[in-house]
Amino acid sequence: MADVDGARRALEDALGTSEVLSDPLALALYARDASMVEGGCALVAFPREPEHIAACVRIAAEHGLPIVPRGAGTGLAGGATPIGDALVVCTTKMDRILDLRPRDRLAWVQPGVVTLDLVGAAAPHGLTFAPDPSSQQSCTIGGNVATNAGGAHCLAHGVTSNHVLALDLVLSDGRIERLGSEGPVGAGYDLRAVVVGSEGTLGIVAAVCVRLIPLPEEVRTFLLDFDTVEDCAATVSAVIAAGVVPAAMEMMDRGIVAAVEAFAHAGYPTDADAVLLVEVEGAEGAIGPQARAVESAARAHRVRTVRQASDERDRALLWKGRRSAFGALGTIAPHYAIHDVVVPRTHLVDAVAGLYEIARRHAITLTCVLHAGDGNLHPHLHFDAREPGARERVLAASEEIVRLAVSLGGSISGEHGVGLDKRGFLPLVLSEDDLAAQACVRSAFDPDGRMNPKKLLPSETRCVELTPTPQDRSEARWS
Repeated sequence: MADVDGARRALEDALGTSEVLSDPLALALYARDASMVEGGCALVAFPREPEHIAACVRIAAEHGLPIVPRGAGTGLAGGATPIGDALVVCTTKMDRILDLRPRDRLAWVQPGVVTLDLVGAAAPHGLTFAPDPSSQQSCTIGGNVATNAGGAHCLAHGVTSNHVLALDLVLSDGRIERLGSEGPVGAGYDLRAVVVGSEGTLGIVAAVCVRLIPLPEEVRTFLLDFDTVEDCAATVSAVIAAGVVPAAMEMMDRGIVAAVEAFAHAGYPTDADAVLLVEVEGAEGAIGPQARAVESAARAHRVRTVRQASDERDRALLWKGRRSAFGALGTIAPHYAIHDVVVPRTHLVDAVAGLYEIARRHAITLTCVLHAGDGNLHPHLHFDAREPGARERVLAASEEIVRLAVSLGGSISGEHGVGLDKRGFLPLVLSEDDLAAQACVRSAFDPDGRMNPKKLLPSETRCVELTPTPQDRSEARWS
């Protein structure tokens, strides 16, 4: 039985009265993230140091409360949605850049550092933090680590796991362990990589050492528009087939373009069926052939116009339109559900056609934006939750969308994580043995199952002991 009142008093003693919330309004605000999934919590705590996180973990254990780590709440899969008498440990006040070392091209940061703030701090040194989720102006590094976030430029530079060198993790018993290192990875299992993408189920990240990369010498940004979604999608595969890997290739359909143009006034052609935002970067002299290959691929697939950003201001305006997509979509309907399914690039055309067919059959308005270069689709299902049967239609269409992606050789999530929203779909891509093995990893870190329970893995998944074979029992011999 959870002792909420006792936990509240102990937390106030450890962190200070102002750092613990228990009033109904505050609890309602922290009872969900940016997904459609709603939950509930008993308390919210705001640590400022790793030792505060450790105190939260110990107090929760002593008083029988599960723990839900939370950053800025921008997650879209219910990963930070608490369930029942949970203690939400919100790290947004741990927002300091602890050590930025340009010569080593790394930085130690607290988990509450906003992604764009880190980018801004690195820029004067000619460096940047490559992962750039669309919510980079508000999402935090700790949240990026939890979901292994990507973004528009992950095509060339990779996702968060490619840029985390080490991290400090508060385990379920309150111990603080450092996983990974600033230098070359040592011998043994890479537990740092296990934690990235674990959605708070293995512990709470207290500090992160991130890799910084040099800013490119030259950047060229193109906006290409097409009369059909199919031609736009085919251009993506053609660019990669030509041997060019752009820094980013972002595709938006007509509905997205209309919404963001009304907000950003970036000069997007609202009469196009789809647009493709392509960015190539590199050393001066090497970027020209890449740009010409992109334009050649687009013209081979009936591009209407090719617009190159004239200067940095024009480039920023084009990207403002893309990064404003999620916010601008509120003008289409009061609510929307979003997915981040992934398919092989060669199946983009089939996937997009399938999405519109699913929406048509369920009488739902659908718009789509894609990290097209790596096959990551973000279909949005727009609806009014007050309309009878609307939510049920959306849920039915959502399941079909996930199954479509898997049938095309893809997966259920590219960067948003699994959380509560998609855990039931994991058996589509992982076997029972796979799931059991992952549950064993989870149990090794959190034997009592108190860290972000009911997230990531299906609720019925259990760690099972494998029966050893006679060969396993035999004594190993060395020559």
